[in-house]
Amino acid sequence: MHQWWRNAVLYQVYPRSFTDSDGDGVGDLAGLTARLDHIAALGVHGIWLSPFYPSPWADGGYDVSDFRDVDPSLGTLSDFEAMVRAAHKRRLKVMIDIVPNHTSLEHPWFQEALEAGPGSPERELYVFRDGKGPRGELPPTNWRSTFGGPAWTRVPDGQWYLHMFAPEQPDLDWGHPRVREEFRGILRFWADKGVDGFRIDVAYAMAKDLDEPLRDLVHVEGGRFEDILANPDHPLLDRPEVHEVHRDWRRVTDSYDPPRAMVGEVWLPSERRVLYTRPDELHQAFNFDFLKAPWDADAYRRVIDSSLADAHEVGTVPTWVIGNHDVVRPVSALGLPAGTDLKAWLLSDGRDPEPDPEQGRRRARALVLLELALPGSAYIFQGEELGLPEVADLPATALEDPRWDNSEHTDKGRDGCRVPLPWSAEGTSFGFGHNGSWLPQPSWWGQYSVEVQARQRGSMLRLYQAALSLRPDCNVDGEVKWDPDLNRGPLLAFWRGGYVLVLINTGSVPVPLPEGEIMVSSAPLTGDELPGEAAVWLHREP
Repeated sequence: MHQWWRNAVLYQVYPRSFTDSDGDGVGDLAGLTARLDHIAALGVHGIWLSPFYPSPWADGGYDVSDFRDVDPSLGTLSDFEAMVRAAHKRRLKVMIDIVPNHTSLEHPWFQEALEAGPGSPERELYVFRDGKGPRGELPPTNWRSTFGGPAWTRVPDGQWYLHMFAPEQPDLDWGHPRVREEFRGILRFWADKGVDGFRIDVAYAMAKDLDEPLRDLVHVEGGRFEDILANPDHPLLDRPEVHEVHRDWRRVTDSYDPPRAMVGEVWLPSERRVLYTRPDELHQAFNFDFLKAPWDADAYRRVIDSSLADAHEVGTVPTWVIGNHDVVRPVSALGLPAGTDLKAWLLSDGRDPEPDPEQGRRRARALVLLELALPGSAYIFQGEELGLPEVADLPATALEDPRWDNSEHTDKGRDGCRVPLPWSAEGTSFGFGHNGSWLPQPSWWGQYSVEVQARQRGSMLRLYQAALSLRPDCNVDGEVKWDPDLNRGPLLAFWRGGYVLVLINTGSVPVPLPEGEIMVSSAPLTGDELPGEAAVWLHREP
């Protein structure tokens, strides 16, 4: 049976920021349906839709109050079904987000747990514990939230509940059979509506070691990778028990014809991430090593080789991503000096250090050709095809990311990559809608619009369209064969399909361009040289 996900390119839609059809300033499902032709014209194979469920929107929709419905601000279940039909009519697959680690405070289960009180069956669905101290006034452990501050919040009756993310996102207890059965039903509900696959949010963080006494953690700065390295038997992350959850889900998705695909968000070192994609678990996991790699040929070589080897080990294929809704947009990140602290850079409103926008564009264009030439699947975040930069100077009054308040204003968060898309050069909200947008768009946003780039020779949009149309010629199921003569120093050079030579010059000095027919290039080519910070696909005899 054809496994469509093995060589697919999927386009991530953040629905609130895609297109607003009803003038309330928020993107919606009807707006997405109206713009599906743009996505289809890119040449991708499908869409991945970020959460659209009923939510108080404390964390961009990742605080879900009903996993089987659509938020009224985004439409209705009928709108969702119409969108799926329209996507399938255009031969686009539809993948949706599943958020299994936590619910919203407003989820009926959590409201029932609050009302029922300590020791009740309702509280067993979440992680409630008594606090420390003479009156239970201290959190049960020193665990910290990903968004800043403690991972515990006290309720009026004195108990504390666990939240790995915002306080508005209480964690479920995945040791409880009712939780497991509920999510089997959620998967079936959406699969029955024609969904082709699922992206699993924080797929490595559901199962937890909750045996008493709960264990404190060694705290380190840096993030989840560092937390796990400092705490090898981490009570919250990458627990052995989580793999049985994914095996259970695989049995559900495999019961459909055709089987539904699953890709996991797994922020782990590669040797641990690969375990999530064994033949009876998830089909894929996002390759964040590629996203985090510095602009350096040796670094890319290492990531490519290790990613291919790890995927081959378990019989899957790698994924390639350069951005998503959680990270600084690649055009901006690549225009900053190596080693820049992006959190500090955002706090400076993008002024310290000053980015080099031309360098960022050159590198991002070259990186697109590297990403799309590699075997496996690729995921494109909306706006990458327009080369949108990060909107780093959003005013504090406009920020909605819970990181801002929970970190006591030391982490500006992710809103800068979520600013609504520009569709036209001028007009109210640059074609996003007809009555403003939920995050402010900069005055210069129109120059990046679809309208401008569609008629602009050499634009980022047209580069994406060209590369995606030629991608099948790279024999996306085949191997990467490094060229022994060219692959050295700042030059990445490899063969795809026997007749396509891919070259990426990560240096600043032009290099000789081998003979061959130019298929697509990230920069204008004059003479017989490949400029610095540029890439090209050549069709030639090996």
